[in-house]
Amino acid sequence: MRSLYPLLLCLALAGQAHADDLMDNADLAAGSDLGEPLIIRLLPAGAGQQAVIEQQGNGNRATLDQSGQALLGQIVQAGSAQEAYILQQGSDLMASINQQGYGNNASIRQNGSGNSAAIEQIGNHNNATIEQSGTGLNSAVTQAGNGQHVHITQYR
Repeated sequence: MRSLYPLLLCLALAGQAHADDLMDNADLAAGSDLGEPLIIRLLPAGAGQQAVIEQQGNGNRATLDQSGQALLGQIVQAGSAQEAYILQQGSDLMASINQQGYGNNASIRQNGSGNSAAIEQIGNHNNATIEQSGTGLNSAVTQAGNGQHVHITQYR
């Protein structure tokens, strides 16, 4: 039994060194095949803005840019090769894009105050765009199926 103690001690120390190496990621190359980097711009706490991007799948792209007060933007993507873009400028604005499938494209651009816009896509190769400028505008698009195209423009 005494001869096992040095062996166990050596194994424990060897295992410790190997575990420490797992924490050192210096050997990993930047820009791996995990996809494009997610860029998040942090805003001051008093800005009253909330931005959420959730992605599952491969090759999805999402951009969410907001400027103003009391803004909410949300992009949810489940599937592959989808693109979503939200641009909001103003106050009291809400925009939401929900995509499920393959190859869907969605874009919301709005400025003003008190506006809301939502796009939901379930299927493949759908394309939807909402553009709003003014006050108190609301738009919603639901695409269920494949190969559908819609463009909404509102000004007030």
